[in-house]
Amino acid sequence: MDKKHDTAAEFDSVKGICRNIFEKKLKDYGTSWRIMRPSSLTDQIYIKARRIRSLEEMGSDKAAVDEGIEPEFIGIVNYCVIALIQLELGPGEAISSERALDLYDSWLNKATALMNNKNHDYDEAWRLMRVSSFTDIILQKLLRTKEIEDHGGKTLISEGVDANYMDMINYALFALIKTSFNKIC
Repeated sequence: MDKKHDTAAEFDSVKGICRNIFEKKLKDYGTSWRIMRPSSLTDQIYIKARRIRSLEEMGSDKAAVDEGIEPEFIGIVNYCVIALIQLELGPGEAISSERALDLYDSWLNKATALMNNKNHDYDEAWRLMRVSSFTDIILQKLLRTKEIEDHGGKTLISEGVDANYMDMINYALFALIKTSFNKIC
């Protein structure tokens, strides 16, 4: 028997986990990320995605703490939101934690609104995908983003880096849903 899923509730749950981590790191580090250029954030996201792929392929974690892939997907979500904020504001001075959280919520909600529209059209096809496919798609979108950044942000026919960041957010959230909810479902 096919289980009914409450996609909106699942998204809210994993978004809450990501926001909670963002908020705690905001307390630890403030908005020190405001100095970063979007291209540097793209590289940081790339490192996280490569680590996920490495863990998927090797099946082991040699880091000091065996965290698995979930924290890396959370990092991808949060760094993509930060990159969207930086695209909006440009690198600069620190902002208040309250403003950072407002911007975080705004961009995360824009990204998931996009997911809701696409998810309707694709009839939740992502549920049939493997988590490793999400990793590969995120890596592909990162390579596309780097190429667009190397061209000064100009494209002839393709979406810009902002759309790629929003897609990466959603693929990382899909992965988190599949890894988290499959454990308890």
